Amino acid sequence: MTKRTHRKNIHEVPVGNTQIGGGTPLMVIAGPCVVEDQGICIEVASEIKRVTDELGLGYVFKASYDKANKTIAGSYRGPGVGDGLKTLKAVKAAVGVNVTTDVHEPEQCAEAAEFADLLQIPALLSKQIDLIKAAAATGRAVNIKKGQFTAPWEMSNVLSRLSEDGFENTMATDRGYMFGYQTMIVDMRGLQIMSTFGKPVIFDASHTVHGNETILSGTNFSHRDFIRPLGRSAVANGVDGIFIEVHPDPEKALSDGAGTLALADVATVLKEWAAIDRVLAENA
Repeated sequence: MTKRTHRKNIHEVPVGNTQIGGGTPLMVIAGPCVVEDQGICIEVASEIKRVTDELGLGYVFKASYDKANKTIAGSYRGPGVGDGLKTLKAVKAAVGVNVTTDVHEPEQCAEAAEFADLLQIPALLSKQIDLIKAAAATGRAVNIKKGQFTAPWEMSNVLSRLSEDGFENTMATDRGYMFGYQTMIVDMRGLQIMSTFGKPVIFDASHTVHGNETILSGTNFSHRDFIRPLGRSAVANGVDGIFIEVHPDPEKALSDGAGTLALADVATVLKEWAAIDRVLAENA
């Protein structure tokens, strides 16, 4: 795969049998928000792998076994650690992809690391240093999702704390900032700021589109319509990877359907983002 010189000053982090940062091609982290059904997971992983292989991009399949931040009674949280990790193992075996999932407690890290190549720290837990250190101690790469309440420069404290303990295979994901009540906004300057820390920077194009439904009233837009243009802007800013949630039928997704891209649209969107990334590489 062609090296991207505009990312050469970023630490190259191994994720299973692939890498992110250090000049490697754009990494795509994508899959359903939560593990729903093994068949859906394999369908999504297979199609995205086909597209990313065709485009020469990296790929890590993502699905959470438990959405521990659900506060509405009856909301689907996922199958739990045991069954959820079995599904991730099945996806790896069937499709031949690296996988990632969220961890919420230090005690979960070792078990999740048996199957996951990349451990993800949810945004609401991005300052829980004991959890982050437990994830790093497994030897797996760790992706820390910057809290929507956190300034970009504050992520330097978390990443440098891990470096002091000898954990270098870390990265940070920007998922937007809370503006007012239940509305996310994106400050693209944060991507540039976090890139100065020398670790790969990921842009979450799904969670950045969430917001109060009233902000779109009177328009023809849905929240997911903004995934494509925001991702386009982030890739043009030189991010090392991009995170999207994908489902065959977002309207029927059991979690976060509003910020989920339809599987049928993945090829078109990723082709556009890959083209932008190539332009940056050619003009670096």
